[in-house]
Amino acid sequence: MTSRPTPWPGDAAADDVTPKSALPGPADEAALRGRLADAVDAADAPDVVFAVSRHGLRTLHSGGTAPPPAVPREDLRYEIGSASKTLAGLLLTRLIRRGVLTGGEPAAACLDPARPAGPHPVTLAHLITHTSGLPALPADFAPRALPAWRTNPYARYPAERLTATFLRHRPRHRPGTRWHYSNYGVSVLGHAVAAATGTAWEDLLTGHVLRPLGLSGTALRAEDEKTDAIGHRKDGRTPVPAFDAGGFQAAGAVRSTPHDLLAFLEAHLDPAGSPAAGALRAVRVPVLRRGLGHRHVHTVTWFRHPTDGGPMYFHSGATLGQQAFLGFRPDTGTALAAVCTRRFRAHDPFMAAAYAFLAGE
Repeated sequence: MTSRPTPWPGDAAADDVTPKSALPGPADEAALRGRLADAVDAADAPDVVFAVSRHGLRTLHSGGTAPPPAVPREDLRYEIGSASKTLAGLLLTRLIRRGVLTGGEPAAACLDPARPAGPHPVTLAHLITHTSGLPALPADFAPRALPAWRTNPYARYPAERLTATFLRHRPRHRPGTRWHYSNYGVSVLGHAVAAATGTAWEDLLTGHVLRPLGLSGTALRAEDEKTDAIGHRKDGRTPVPAFDAGGFQAAGAVRSTPHDLLAFLEAHLDPAGSPAAGALRAVRVPVLRRGLGHRHVHTVTWFRHPTDGGPMYFHSGATLGQQAFLGFRPDTGTALAAVCTRRFRAHDPFMAAAYAFLAGE
């Protein structure tokens, strides 16, 4: 069971403040590059980039099993899958802090203003915190997606069908009482926010997140085969088409360069001076706990795990041919953006290496 989420509190707690500790020296830098090289080799994917920022100093290492592309790997745009939700959460938080929304709006009423809210509606806050009671995917997703299961299953489930399915859905559990990770829920959030504001999700994301943070290499769809990384199946050799999120745009459509991803994470580590400073601090604050002893902690956008020095924040993502890991640690001033172009498989080394690197294991 979860406690009822209380998203978007004020500034970050004092123990999350990034310390002004000493910058790494040459020996530290050499050790860092060695660790990055090992992580890239261990990923065993056609294209791999591990990008690290320590106190604002960036170190990137790339490699892979495929021949180097014409454009350097660190300049390509990669599909980040579910890590897109970190941008969605920041966007919603900005809208709430600016008074455009409250987070308590019933999603169904946003999509259909004539619909009665009912006694226990699914709100925008429930959707972004995975406490809406919705399943991971709509019940009819698999039959619709099956003909394109190995190529682009999400493209066969458009926005109109997703919102119509949600408006007919009756949650099994009262919203706000249980946590269940849901691509479906965050996708509904995107459509509800777009409807409530009268602005397309892509335009909202661009205006409230991408442009303010200077993320010019980030988009919601593939645009150029020369600069968009090509994903591969589990065999690491067979290419797959560019990911089309269909109606699930808010949950997983973002593609970005390692440089942009680092800039996004650096803004979380040091929000001062950013036009999104208040929201960047707010999304670091825990809003719910779950599991045995409430040991699993979540913010509006991030999974939050303890380390010896303080909390680390992270989110991973995967599409049919690519993977991504984003994370940062305020106690060490470290951010990590890792991407690769091979579909996730059992005992995949990529995510484990990225998590271990950030955790300092």
